[in-house]
Amino acid sequence: MTADVWLPIPPDEIEGLPKGPAYRHWDGEETFPADPADCAFYVVPYMKPSAVGVRPLPEMRSVQVVQTLSAGIDHVEPGLKNLPGGVRLCNARGVHEASTAELTLALVLASLRGIPDFVRAQDRGEWLGGFRPALADRTVLIVGYGSIGAAIEDRLVPFEVAPVVRVARSARTTARGPVHPLTELPALLPRADVVILSTPLTEATRGLVDAEFLARMKDGALLVNVARGPVVDTKALLAELESGRLTAALDVTDPEPLPPGHPLWHAPGIVVSPHAGGPTSAFLPRAKRLLVDQLTRFVNREPLRNVILTTGA
Repeated sequence: MTADVWLPIPPDEIEGLPKGPAYRHWDGEETFPADPADCAFYVVPYMKPSAVGVRPLPEMRSVQVVQTLSAGIDHVEPGLKNLPGGVRLCNARGVHEASTAELTLALVLASLRGIPDFVRAQDRGEWLGGFRPALADRTVLIVGYGSIGAAIEDRLVPFEVAPVVRVARSARTTARGPVHPLTELPALLPRADVVILSTPLTEATRGLVDAEFLARMKDGALLVNVARGPVVDTKALLAELESGRLTAALDVTDPEPLPPGHPLWHAPGIVVSPHAGGPTSAFLPRAKRLLVDQLTRFVNREPLRNVILTTGA
């Protein structure tokens, strides 16, 4: 195996990489580290704009694997049309579950318990008492019950929530209970005190949370988005926030980054975090383990993990 492998993490910082490939470090810089035509395994730079990650793809005529370090693949999809048939696209399942689930719980608790109000009151030197809703006894609806959705439920259980309701693209049964199909979502929304979005961005989920979806949510419910910004219709959400009927906690927005002066910044009842679900201290060790495992499988011609699609299939 003499083919090139492009890595966004310096190869000498990843212990256990298999011998054979020529490892090249590229994290989105203007200059490529080698001829893209020689790259067989491409790891897409993490947390870079889509245009950066897909830029070398048209020249990668020998590429066999494109590996993201994110759970979502929507930022890579625009470049897939430039790839030859048979290229496997893999995501980073197993890397972001812990961090994203942690942030989800932080956003839920911060919103329900009024933490942003406490911080602002602290800045004013004001003791802000009052009665706040708890997470205990709340019905939580998770829309997008994959590995991240399951990790979120793992962390919800100790908080004594009321039944967690699970929704995914299709129905199935888990050890914790049933997963409902998306088609049942309209009937499930009025039951939920907290609606958590952890679904991938696809044609089926783009704009899923529109005015009709939001209207079905109960008065006073909390919407939490740790999925992708375009899953939510921003204009429709703003209307509900400004009316005071719903609250929201968003780690992702549409547009993103949220520009200065955008009305979401100052909408009532909202908490905004800057797409902070994945980039934590938990990222690097898990990303490195994934890359070592995938590249060992690649070198040994063993089945890869997390194959989302194969081009031309």
